[in-house]
Amino acid sequence: MKNIEIPVAKEGVPFIFFAAFLTLIVAILDYAILCGVGILLTSFVLYFFRDPERVAPMDDDALVAPADGKVILIEKIFDDRFVNDHVYKVSIFMNVFNVHVNRMPFPGTVTQIKYSPGRFYSADKDRAALENECCTVTLSTKNGMKYAVSQVAGLIARRIVCWAERNDTLCRGQRFGLIRFGSRVDLYLPLKTHLEVQVGQKTKAGETVLGYLS
Repeated sequence: MKNIEIPVAKEGVPFIFFAAFLTLIVAILDYAILCGVGILLTSFVLYFFRDPERVAPMDDDALVAPADGKVILIEKIFDDRFVNDHVYKVSIFMNVFNVHVNRMPFPGTVTQIKYSPGRFYSADKDRAALENECCTVTLSTKNGMKYAVSQVAGLIARRIVCWAERNDTLCRGQRFGLIRFGSRVDLYLPLKTHLEVQVGQKTKAGETVLGYLS
């Protein structure tokens, strides 16, 4: 894995410094209103790129959420892009106020990373999963099951960051990437998964248990 920094994602540092620099300039020029706007903007950017610590559950079979947000879809499909099998697809939508650092749902070894350029439809729409820019990590668990986690860009998001690399062995709750400024994460899970999550449920990356994969 590539090195990352906490409690603020390093990809946000340029945005934070740029906003702070603009705020400093307007403060020196004594534009009080613009200075106030700049402080609010800098605070929001800092808040957006926050990267808090999370504690994953100790249960070996627990499958945790890869993203902060809200579950917008749970369905059975045949996935012919990543896992090539019948799967549960679980989609989590992240708005601009959620933590955007993504975490690994279940321990496994990365077998494939597939980046697909595309459009930028609203991430809460069905067509986003098929047509939007995305980066998908496929993993194999220690007992040979395959699953995939896909970072999908949205209407505002224009940058997907994936820190995972092929052949990495990742732990449950480990950081593996982020998406800038709102989007969604899709999970493609074996049908052996015992799901306990519901559509509309709020999730916290690395902590909320979506189900169990024995």
